[in-house]
Amino acid sequence: MPDHDPAPVDLCPSEELTEGGLAFGFDVVFDGETCRAFAVRFEGQPHAYLNRCTHVAIELDYQPGRIFDDTGQWLLCATHGAVYAPDTGDCAGGPCNGGLVKIALTEADGMVRWHPTPRLQPVAFD
Repeated sequence: MPDHDPAPVDLCPSEELTEGGLAFGFDVVFDGETCRAFAVRFEGQPHAYLNRCTHVAIELDYQPGRIFDDTGQWLLCATHGAVYAPDTGDCAGGPCNGGLVKIALTEADGMVRWHPTPRLQPVAFD
């Protein structure tokens, strides 16, 4: 196993993430399973999580990209009302069973990038 960190993966141009706006969806492989993830901007910083509610393992958004509540201050599971903090993914109310799985991001030179880990990998294309 390599002793260095894997290279970051380009996710989207910085302008794709607007404060409290629509989430940017993408696919990842988490613990060997392909699933959806999303990135949002909150208080000027990009944040990303697996798109999987901790109450019931379903995607948070009913309508694609609509993960923020109407105030733009909380991430909301549209199905059962679980509420998460946008900057940490911690449960903030409703039927949560812990916090969302956070995905490390960096932002530089107009690009948002995510950082793979042993448990979180890019989807392989044939």
